[in-house]
Amino acid sequence: MKYLGIFTLCLTLFTACTVEPQDINYGKDACSYCKMNIVDQQHAAEIVTKKGKVYKYDAIECMLQDEENNAEESTAYFLAMDYENPNNFLDAKTATYLISENIPSPMGANLSAFSAAGRAENIMAERGGKTYSWTQIKEEF
Repeated sequence: MKYLGIFTLCLTLFTACTVEPQDINYGKDACSYCKMNIVDQQHAAEIVTKKGKVYKYDAIECMLQDEENNAEESTAYFLAMDYENPNNFLDAKTATYLISENIPSPMGANLSAFSAAGRAENIMAERGGKTYSWTQIKEEF
């Protein structure tokens, strides 16, 4: 019986410390940076630290500006919602970004993430703006 209790405790601790992204509960979760409720499914973002702590954001620009929590060396995942496929997180480091005044984002930076450069360029041709890589967008913010 003693070993069963120890096993259960270890199992609970192991599952509580998983380093995985979490779903965003739109309308209920608040942005870790600006504290606004997260409601826009096309512009949300998330950071997961190497220790498993999850920070959720209502806009990609909030994630980029949250200097307290976005240090590369302590982060397991930088995630940005795919503009064309809401509720589908992209690896923020490999996504292509578009800033277009014709695609407003929750915090007004007009920043959206796309799964591929070609997809972002197609939308840019329709709506205007400028595309960026992860390195370039970090320099902007």
